Amino acid sequence: MEWWVPLIYIFGGITFLLALGMPVAFAFILVNLLGILLLQGGGQAFEQLALSMYNSVSSFTLAPIPLFVLMGELLWHSKVAFRALDVLDMLLGRVAGRLSVLTVATGTVFSSLSGSTMANTAMLGTMLLPEMERRGYDRSMSMGPILASGGLAMMIPPSALGVILASLGGLSISKILIGALLPGILMATLYTGYIVVRCSLQPSLTPAYEFKRIPLSEKLAAIVKYLLPLVLIVVLVTGFIVLGISTPTESAALGCLGTFAIVAAYRSLNVTVIRESLIGTLKITSMMLVILVGAIGFSQILAFSGATRGLLNWIVELPVSPMLIIVFCMLAVLFLGTFMEQIAIMLITLPILIPIVKALGFDPIWFGILMLINLQIALTTPPFGLLLFVMKGVAPAGTTMRSIYLSCVPFLICDLIVLCTVMFFPGTVTWFNDFMLN
Repeated sequence: MEWWVPLIYIFGGITFLLALGMPVAFAFILVNLLGILLLQGGGQAFEQLALSMYNSVSSFTLAPIPLFVLMGELLWHSKVAFRALDVLDMLLGRVAGRLSVLTVATGTVFSSLSGSTMANTAMLGTMLLPEMERRGYDRSMSMGPILASGGLAMMIPPSALGVILASLGGLSISKILIGALLPGILMATLYTGYIVVRCSLQPSLTPAYEFKRIPLSEKLAAIVKYLLPLVLIVVLVTGFIVLGISTPTESAALGCLGTFAIVAAYRSLNVTVIRESLIGTLKITSMMLVILVGAIGFSQILAFSGATRGLLNWIVELPVSPMLIIVFCMLAVLFLGTFMEQIAIMLITLPILIPIVKALGFDPIWFGILMLINLQIALTTPPFGLLLFVMKGVAPAGTTMRSIYLSCVPFLICDLIVLCTVMFFPGTVTWFNDFMLN
């Protein structure tokens, strides 16, 4: 049987089940079971699949995921994040599109404290969107920055999806987390630059308003009291990984412990906060891990059927530039991102793309960063970007999906600029990664 025949059946089955509305995890597990039954005859192979599923989620390297999520949940339910927002607002002063810039700054800061893009977007929308609406901000300058900066939680450590990508691709978690930091900062910088330039040219988009002048001594006191403790959490998580003091799992545990301590110091740690944070963490983490159990079986089916090796040989022998193959891979992932969920895209593409990248002689860490950027773009790409629906949930009544789609377009262009920069100048990521980790 030709290698492309099982490939068509496997991907056709996945696509058909997802189109029927079956949850991603169950769709992959069902295809795995059918594949084993048809290709290996079942029996002992089913036992091997069950063992592989268990091993795929019992790995110590996945421990940072619930810890990263718990950090964000604690800061959200305890309202500690809101205090830091007031400090950032205080520091901005007079700048064009002040609240929009504040959104980007807040989203960037909280991305370094929470591994969940959905939680980040929901928090920004709940805190800032009503105020921007009240002040007459154009939707492109209210919802757009929230969508863009909410997705930065995928790029700026700690990133739960970054950990999953590294685990699925067999890559270094530390290198993926640190390597994604520079593109994430570059995205935030482009967002801010676009907002300031456009609002300077079109002041009507973001009406100016008077704000209270605050003495320098009061600003410094607020920074020390409400912002520096959160910076300490960032140091515990990202800083310790960079310095080589601790592994990602150990850093996640330290960051989680630090978050508990800070929330308790603000006298915001109570039974309700702990219960809600744990429930939120359990829901998000279980969803991720249940989807993840289908990954190892999917990879095994592709390998056993010969589809992976056949496709790999066919692509490597194509008479085109290796970089052009990478461009096509990115376009394929970008297309999938318009209608599929991020973890599902990873499950489908990584078992095939990582061997191709290695065979072509490219750095798999660099490719992993490209994947993260692409998946971050997919979060806000119409028509089915996940964060678009999160925004719909927190937006004022009567907000149309069309207005949400239009608000994110300029920021998607900023993301594409970063994607092309990293793709065609890989040294921007590899140099930074080597410099930080060495």
